[in-house]
Amino acid sequence: MSSRPTNPGGASHVRRRVLLGTAVLVVLVALAGLAAYLTRDGRSPSKAPAVQASSPAASSTASSAPRTRPRALAVPPRTHDPIVFGEAAAAALWSYDTRAYSRTELRTALRAWLTTEDKYADLGSVDKVVPSAVLWKEMAANRQFATAKVHEGHFPDSFTRALQSDPGAITQAYIYAVTVSGKQSIAWKGCHAGGAESRTTTLAVQCRPHQPCALVGVMPSVAP
Repeated sequence: MSSRPTNPGGASHVRRRVLLGTAVLVVLVALAGLAAYLTRDGRSPSKAPAVQASSPAASSTASSAPRTRPRALAVPPRTHDPIVFGEAAAAALWSYDTRAYSRTELRTALRAWLTTEDKYADLGSVDKVVPSAVLWKEMAANRQFATAKVHEGHFPDSFTRALQSDPGAITQAYIYAVTVSGKQSIAWKGCHAGGAESRTTTLAVQCRPHQPCALVGVMPSVAP
């Protein structure tokens, strides 16, 4: 793990992307194309958790599998470490449980991870990882759920180099890039393990010196 520091549409949405892009670019100058992504009206799809409804046939064959308890919604940790927070946020973004709560409750819970500084919070990038209402209904009919296991989190090399070249640049917004890798496992109707897929995502995390870290948004592409 790398060393750690010591310490949706409309004009308003576009302005938030511009401000987010400005803050992140101060310390992510090596991440080519990020500014263009954050300031245009459309978004290229980022690698979000795979959410797919299970088939009834697959569910019936798994009826004898051990039952898995419904999982509660994840709560943001109170930490000043951007990597620790990024790992927890990635796990929350990769997880869902249609047996335990509604799509609306999931969206509300994930929004609670965002920074309260509206000019930096990229709400759209977080909402994007939540399945559509139609898909959620189908998933809920099969009692589908996903769990996440985080392998590791680190600062991307480009972020580290930029920070080393200008350590003071981050002190305006205190936004860090954190790349997290892990695995998402999907199951349904009592199936203990329906399938698993590797996940990697880069998050923008804000950690001001005198307050706990918060999520800024999900980056459009993975920064190694």
